Amino acid sequence: MLVLTRKAGESIVIGGDVELTVLEIDGDHIRLGIQAPRSVPIYRAELWAEIQRENALAANQGATTSAALMALTPRVQATRPAVRWRAARERRRASTP
Repeated sequence: MLVLTRKAGESIVIGGDVELTVLEIDGDHIRLGIQAPRSVPIYRAELWAEIQRENALAANQGATTSAALMALTPRVQATRPAVRWRAARERRRASTP
């Protein structure tokens, strides 16, 4: 594991097209911003683990792919506020002289 130290406002670039920025540090909480192409899936680790468990369960039970995806839809939609936040940030950047 690569460990880097960053201050608020500083970034790292991953693979040339993903930028991770430390937006805010407040005690034990760190607010991160991720700039990435829409084709790059981004999940919190606990959500990714749950998706993997659901996929394994669906494969073991012989469930259809569409049924497994429908079961995950409410959880994936929970990440949508991040998309709205990213769009708002881009609008603020565009309007700043």
